[in-house]
Amino acid sequence: MPHSLQLHPSADTTATSPETARAKGRRVVSIDALRGFVMALMIVDHVREFFYLHAQVSDPVDVATTPPSLFFTRMAAHLCAPVFVILTGVAAWLYGQRHGGRRAASSFLFKRGLFLLVLELTVINFAWTFTLVPPTYYFQVIGAIGVSMMVLAALLHLPRPTLLTFALVVIFGHNLLGPIHFEAGEPGHALWALLHDRGFIALPWGAQLKTSYPVLPWLGVIALGFAVGPWFSSQVAPEVRRKRLWLSAASSVGLFVLLRLINIYGEPLPWTPGTTALETAMSFVNLTKYPPSLDFLLLTLGAGAALLALLNDAPDSVTRTLVVFGAAPLFFYVVHLYLLHALNKLALAAFGPNQGALFSLPGVGAVWTLALLATVPMWFACRAFASLKARSASPWMSYL
Repeated sequence: MPHSLQLHPSADTTATSPETARAKGRRVVSIDALRGFVMALMIVDHVREFFYLHAQVSDPVDVATTPPSLFFTRMAAHLCAPVFVILTGVAAWLYGQRHGGRRAASSFLFKRGLFLLVLELTVINFAWTFTLVPPTYYFQVIGAIGVSMMVLAALLHLPRPTLLTFALVVIFGHNLLGPIHFEAGEPGHALWALLHDRGFIALPWGAQLKTSYPVLPWLGVIALGFAVGPWFSSQVAPEVRRKRLWLSAASSVGLFVLLRLINIYGEPLPWTPGTTALETAMSFVNLTKYPPSLDFLLLTLGAGAALLALLNDAPDSVTRTLVVFGAAPLFFYVVHLYLLHALNKLALAAFGPNQGALFSLPGVGAVWTLALLATVPMWFACRAFASLKARSASPWMSYL
């Protein structure tokens, strides 16, 4: 996500007392800390993508064949995209408050969203493939955020109750569209693949685009973030905000449990009892991410709200560590992909393949260990970049 959407205590000068300033600064730190936390989870999942490819997982995961350690490693990463997207909506609202209202926010969102879309199809695709003109381009989370930002640039002019209604209708109703499909070559195939039906779009030069992140559900999530943006106003007392976050978390997770127990709507893959309690629990929380089902969004957004409330009261040492990542998310995202891909190439050159044509780590524990080791240079790189950005007068730095 673009760094200019970050929330800095010094960016808003509306505080009129030291107490208000401290509360506002704490709130801002908790938001960046939450973003930093899910980015740390993301690097674990991307280590799995680069160094554990011999044990690929499906979406949803095949509970019968996936070890619990790998299942819950994959599930932990489910938190990342929903938190990224909803915080983008929140940050867009705050940007408008600081820079002239909805018109300023709309202009900013459209330009930044277009930048992210171009970045996804160039710099980020190269990071995944190390091929200048790959046979397949991947439309993933950065592209989905970019398109969502451009659409939000228009939607945010709606009255807040209308925008909130739009967000909830999309989030709660998009699973009704699941039976709709367009075959390749049929009118509407490309648009529907981009919006809701994960698939491939033929490109004019013979390549194809894989729409890993259909955007329709994410439009609901980013609109929801903008609609609840006023919760994070400096005029809202921290204890009121905390209660709203806990109520949202409890309501969201509670509704998830209810819908999952009914097992009729909210998730395309019904859960089934397993031979053990653990298998049953895995089936219960085994949810569709591409596109994200209603149950997926209820569980992950509810967990995100709870984490945000918890981080508001976390020790300063924890938030200070996490906020380094959260203050430079786009830089982190791009650089860590190149780092992991380069490490994999070096490992192949040094040790050769050990899983067919792949170099893979021996187990899930090794995946977490490498992810932890990779966060150390990334932390220092993000801190250095944030310092450079603060000193730079270049307008281009605002895009990173």
